[in-house]
Order: sequence, then C-alpha cells, then structure tokens
Amino acid sequence: MADYLEIAKQKFDALKDKKDVLILAVESSCDETAVSVVKNGREVLSNVVASQIEIHKRFGGVVPEVASRNHILAISSCYKRAIEEAKIESKDLDAIAVTYGAGLMGALLVGVNFAKTVAYSLNIPLIAVSHVHGHISANYISHQDLTPPFACLMVSGGHTAILNVEDYCKIKVIGSTVDDSVGECFDKVARVLGLPYPGGPVIDKIAKEGLDNIKFNYHSPLKDTYNFSFSGLKTAVVNYVHNKEQKHEEIDKNDVACSFQELVTQELVEKTKHFCEKEDVKKLVVAGGVGANSRLREKLSLFCEKNGIKLYLPNLKYCTDNAAMIGSMAYYYAKNGIGLADLTLTAKPNVDISIG
Repeated sequence: MADYLEIAKQKFDALKDKKDVLILAVESSCDETAVSVVKNGREVLSNVVASQIEIHKRFGGVVPEVASRNHILAISSCYKRAIEEAKIESKDLDAIAVTYGAGLMGALLVGVNFAKTVAYSLNIPLIAVSHVHGHISANYISHQDLTPPFACLMVSGGHTAILNVEDYCKIKVIGSTVDDSVGECFDKVARVLGLPYPGGPVIDKIAKEGLDNIKFNYHSPLKDTYNFSFSGLKTAVVNYVHNKEQKHEEIDKNDVACSFQELVTQELVEKTKHFCEKEDVKKLVVAGGVGANSRLREKLSLFCEKNGIKLYLPNLKYCTDNAAMIGSMAYYYAKNGIGLADLTLTAKPNVDISIG
C-alpha cells in the first residue's frame, strides 16, 4: 500500500501540467449508479447511468438499503460499458474520481469501495469529489465557454443555496436552506398528493394544467436573508390537503401543484435576484435536479434577459445525478492540487459546500 500511495501522489502531482487528462468517475450517492469517462473536464467520452426509478417507484421514494443492493448489482457492468463506450482501455486512464459525499451512506460506500479497488488495481490516483461541486460542474460540460467567476443557484435533492463561485476551486456559500432542501419539498408535497416518484417532474407537468389560486396558510420566515426555508411551506400544503380530505372536499391536484410551485420558485428567484442586483452579477449558473423545473427556468430567464445577465442552465440530462459532472469537477480539483485520497477514504453523508 505504501508503494501505491507514493506512486499515486507522483502521478496526481503530474496532472497539473499534463495536456490531456482522462478521468473515470463513479457516482452512487442516491439511486443512480453512474460511471463516466471525461477528458480535460469538458469532453464527455461516455456517460453510463443505471437508474433505479422503477425499483423505488413502488415505495414512493428511495429506500436506502434497496438502493445500496442495486448499486452493487449494477456498478461493475456500468464500469465496463463506460470504458467500452469511451473507446479506450483501462490503462489509458489517468485517475479515478468518486463521489464520497453528500448522500446516502450505504449507497456512497458502494461507489467509494469500487473506485478504491479500481484505483489500486490500475496504480493511479483516487480523487474524492463533493457531489455538490459536481452539480456545478455539470455546467462546464453543458457550456464550453463557461468560466468562473459567477453566481450559482444550487437546487438539488439535498441542497439549496446561493453560491459565489470565484474560481473552479474557490466557492463561498452566500445563503443556504435552514431546513428542507427544495428537492425534498417537491418530493414530500408530491407524496401527500399521491403522485408517483420522482415527484418533482410530475408536479412540474401537472402545474401547467392548474391555476395559481390557492392561498396556503404560509408566510416566508426568512425574508431579509439569503437563506431559504421550505419546511413551513411543505407543512402548509400538507395541512391544506389533509383538511380537504377530512371534510371530504374535492382536491384539484393541478391547482395545488401550480400554487405550490409558484411559491417555491418565487422564493428561489427573489433571493437570487436580490444577490445578483446587489453584487452586480454578470453570470448566473443553475445547478442540481430542480434546475430542470420549467417554471424556475422561465422565471430566471426573464430576469436575466431583463437585467443583462448571462444565464447558464445545464442540459437536462446533466441536471440529475450523473458521473460526468463528477469527472469534470475532479479535473479541476487535480489542476488545483486538491482531492487526492488514499485507500482509507470513506463515505460522508454530509460535506461542506465551501471550498478554498
């Protein structure tokens, strides 16, 4: 092991000056088993994703133990497919990157242990990548012209935050959620409405058929900060639905979805607008699964167009969890000399967003 660590460090340090860098990335933080090969942080040579949506749909959400078992079943074949589709051989790889957090502990461990095995067997560096930073990097793949600095609205299943991205590896949190993330809120509201998993896309779809005509008993508690709070809104929607059910009154799910989505996107957009206007932001990036929400995209597009701000939205296939975004971020980690891990690397359910 000592020989491996010494060789891995030498190879990792050499990546700073290497012209072309091939990184194989592994992502298993939740219910997607993903492996990708990325060249120079921007060019995706392969992006294999084994989805577990149909498996978890029957439970109305992700069951951690089931997710872990299915990662074990899928990860080897995803690795082989990623190598084949990239039209390379394993010996061509310069490093292995893996999501070590944040996410479900058991699910993360599958990816981390697999990546450690591959790194050791190939005698190449292992790079530990934050899942949150990966979501930002989805935009480097989607937009070849994007470079820091920029502001970022992070709207994923586990995180909601406004970030100031000063450089690839210099990220500061301006505001974040104090309770539920926006992704959690969408899923919980979908569940109480009896909508199938995953709830976010379904709410987005049926909201288009509804009216913004329901005034939930809710007021945003954090109006004068950049922090977010969605727990109160979730509770207000749940109470509204339960009260209707107890009175045997009809519930228009389309109207509930539309009214809820309007409040959520208003909260996200208003605070992002305030930061952008105060700091004279010229570039705004959206990251995370909720970045696929059509109403959020529409509102942000209108604001940015009106105020001369360049808006960067990730391609829809890179909004949700994937390994290409992890491989992209790993490249910038390596170029900045951070992220090298040894074989004691383990998973972490929570990680800091700030860096640098």
